[in-house]
Amino acid sequence: MNGPDVPPAADVTQAVTDVICLGESMVTFLPSRPGRLADVPSFTRAIGGAESNVACALAAAGLRTRWVSRVGTDGFGDHLVATISGYGVDTSAVARDRTRPTGVYFRTAADRAADGHEVVYYRAGSAASAMSPATVADDLVDGGRVLHLTGITAALSADCLALLRRLLRPRANRPLISFDVNHRPRLWSGAEGPEVLLDLACGADLVFVGEDEAEAAWGISGPAAIRAALPEPAVLVVKQGAAGATAFAREGTGDGAGDVVAFVPAPSVEVVAAVGAGDAFAAGYLAATLRGLPLRDRLRHGHLTAAAVLTVPEDLGRPPATERADRLAALDDAAWGRLRLGPGWTSAEDEEVRTP
Repeated sequence: MNGPDVPPAADVTQAVTDVICLGESMVTFLPSRPGRLADVPSFTRAIGGAESNVACALAAAGLRTRWVSRVGTDGFGDHLVATISGYGVDTSAVARDRTRPTGVYFRTAADRAADGHEVVYYRAGSAASAMSPATVADDLVDGGRVLHLTGITAALSADCLALLRRLLRPRANRPLISFDVNHRPRLWSGAEGPEVLLDLACGADLVFVGEDEAEAAWGISGPAAIRAALPEPAVLVVKQGAAGATAFAREGTGDGAGDVVAFVPAPSVEVVAAVGAGDAFAAGYLAATLRGLPLRDRLRHGHLTAAAVLTVPEDLGRPPATERADRLAALDDAAWGRLRLGPGWTSAEDEEVRTP
């Protein structure tokens, strides 16, 4: 085993959900050209939301997924539900709020880490911010093999934070809980965000965190130090940007317990936009976990699914076919190191592995 036990899939006739994702999705407006938001003349409508991104990527990979959220009874809410459902995601657990709007946001074409990158959110008081322990029944979130959450939800409102605390508490029949830290300082009204996120992460079974966000939130540098600060999760995945990712998977019990550690470098990718890549990585890793693949291959599938998003301008990209991803994930280390992925690679028929 490479981490916690994932509940086995039931007989297909029972149509058990593989992954349930809970969180806010918003309508996203992408600029028609580079430049400041003040100078962009028009925008293209898309969708964005960490948890729904994961659900859509998993559904595109053939897994049964459900998105749990709230949207307004407005056209933007209609668009979100229709679009996410179009990826094959079960949206029957999405509530419609008659008094609160669906969130929207605008961003520039530049990468999030680049100078001049702008993001403007219109999500305060959104329908999703009204999620709470009273509005989300246990049967909506405990009916899957995996429940995927992120720290973004905790920042939306006190009620949303209370909901996440309830979901992360030990309880009978709790699914494996995946938690992506997703530290977004601008969403937190005070300085409590980093402490809250660390506390929430401690209650999950599988945690994803960027090395850069661990430094920004907790002042911790390096995968080993991050693991020392987060020893509770059975699996910790530290995303290290273009360098790769390191996973710590606890094996054994009691005094004999210890971590299996794996580092997998990321393939070379011609980046179009980085937004959504972390969500895609989580989806690829989760899909491989549900298939029982070894730790190295889980990380490689995460990188490949992230590369599908890095090479498109939107938050969602077409993931590689499972058979193709398996073939690439099985490459020897030298061939993996020569992997070069550019726009259109998931649909191209030629070999992507070439010597630089």
